[in-house]
Amino acid sequence: MAGLAVTSLSLSHFRSHRSARVAADTRPVAIFGPNGSGKTNLLEALSLLSPGRGLRRATAVEMARLPESIGWKIAATVAGPHGPHEIATWSEGGAARQVAIDDKAATQVALGRILQVLWLVPAMDRLWTEGAEGRRRFLDRMVMSFEPSHAEAVLTYEKAMRERNRLLKDQRRDPAWYAALEAQMARAGAQIQSGRERSLARIARAQEGAGTATFPAADLALSDPEGRPAPEDAGALAEALAAGRRRDLAAGRTLTGPHRADLEATFAAKGIPARACSTGEQKALLLSLVLSNARALAEDTGASPILLLDEVAAHLDADRRRALHAEILALGAQAWMTGTGAELFADLGPRARRLQVSDSAGTSVVTTLDE
Repeated sequence: MAGLAVTSLSLSHFRSHRSARVAADTRPVAIFGPNGSGKTNLLEALSLLSPGRGLRRATAVEMARLPESIGWKIAATVAGPHGPHEIATWSEGGAARQVAIDDKAATQVALGRILQVLWLVPAMDRLWTEGAEGRRRFLDRMVMSFEPSHAEAVLTYEKAMRERNRLLKDQRRDPAWYAALEAQMARAGAQIQSGRERSLARIARAQEGAGTATFPAADLALSDPEGRPAPEDAGALAEALAAGRRRDLAAGRTLTGPHRADLEATFAAKGIPARACSTGEQKALLLSLVLSNARALAEDTGASPILLLDEVAAHLDADRRRALHAEILALGAQAWMTGTGAELFADLGPRARRLQVSDSAGTSVVTTLDE
């Protein structure tokens, strides 16, 4: 199956890379080098070819190479079933990042209509044991991969909620002000809820018959911290928000809505909640969900998404690494994978492109080892 591919990537003053140019094809890309050399920075740059703040959720200022602080730029050529596109994203002097597609100004949401990018990074290893916010973010990125408009719904909801929370903190009681904001929240919130439910159902179908000991299936469900059922539609959510004003005034924040939902996962074969699984099982469940997401997108769109897998191979034994690589090749996905040594990708042979990243006087240097 054909997939999306970044065939060229250029970085200017991005993180540790003063200047870098990478040429690629449709094969997976194995990136190796010592810790701190700039491998993950390449993946972060690729993640910014999709909507949002990237895999580190960093600010524009944090992504600039210091001490220059003149801004940064990422440019890429993307190949896919609908032809090539030229994508650029940049920030000047710490300002909000801008996007251009084929030399025309574009929104971040437009990126999601051109390519889908999924990732798994070490910080996500704690997903099942830490707070619900990270799990909602993981879920919403999953939804955005299927429905790019989900990003707009989330932004609309969060903006209206911030304004409502400001009224609550100021102890304002004018019902007209609340009603207007709650109507916006209800419309966007209902879209968020339905998108999440559709995506969970789609992931469940993608996992059917695909679960293995290496990549175990997970049963996923949405939950509410107080055990309440989610409002069925925008009207029901608007009513719930209105009914909760007194309680919200006391708390100084909104206590009802999709921003309170949590993602629950259960190791299907064992019936054990993910939070109670071993560290290795939690990692395997996460990897399985990313692969299921990729499988579903490939089936729905005819093109496998781009995968960013940071230091994943280091946590797998040789057999599991081979199984992962076989799954990636079967998907036809361009997976950009990092590791400290070339031996972690040895079984891929000529089926992968290899990049070595090193540090030279505080600047990352990228060397292509095969053409």
